[in-house]
Amino acid sequence: MDAFFPSERTRLFVTCEHADYRIPAEFARRFTGSETVRRSHRGYDPGALHAAKRIAAHFRAPLVFSDTSRLLVDLNRSIGHPFLFSKWTAGLDPADRRKVLRRWYFPYRRTVEKRIASEIRTGSTVLHLSVHSFSPLREGRRRRMDLGLLYDPSRDLEARFCQAWQRQIRGSGSAWKVYRNAPYRGVSDGLTTALRRKFNRRVYLGIELEINQAHCRGRGGRIEESLIYLIIRSLERLVGRG
Repeated sequence: MDAFFPSERTRLFVTCEHADYRIPAEFARRFTGSETVRRSHRGYDPGALHAAKRIAAHFRAPLVFSDTSRLLVDLNRSIGHPFLFSKWTAGLDPADRRKVLRRWYFPYRRTVEKRIASEIRTGSTVLHLSVHSFSPLREGRRRRMDLGLLYDPSRDLEARFCQAWQRQIRGSGSAWKVYRNAPYRGVSDGLTTALRRKFNRRVYLGIELEINQAHCRGRGGRIEESLIYLIIRSLERLVGRG
């Protein structure tokens, strides 16, 4: 196993918090007329689930992903975050808010946490890859990067792993542009940030992989094959086949 990890037993674990744009039937009326928004980057992360499935399958890694839109409740936000609920659900009465959290938010977060804790109890170090995608435009300006690797710079293993992953990609001879802690900060509120508070930095690495949606094709949300190939092969050089 790669020297970045303190244990010979390192397990890759893949999640995708914004995998789908589906709204449960019982809340569908609140979203009348929102289909265009739901199917856009505001409702889910196009291409993220395709990438997550390909990565998990290649490495024979566990995969946990959402089956509802982030507009119902954002699984990548903490309780109390101003964007936990969208404008369509912010006006829910307290009972319905609790229902949404009880049925979709807490089960997802608990499932991920329990799976990671179970691997750690076996003596493994967990490399948690949370797969997302980002809009190619922000405030009318085009984002030039193709991939972003988000991590906590204060956690040495995360920092060194992402530096090495970036070097692998840049050294592959491809023209793909990869940046660290961009287009977002790796310490901003999110699932990996919350899990870092629960698990020791020596046994848990929480990395968000951000993919530019400009490379997403078709209604199925498929990431360009050459980019998927690059992600998998560069990661394979660091962690092996699994």
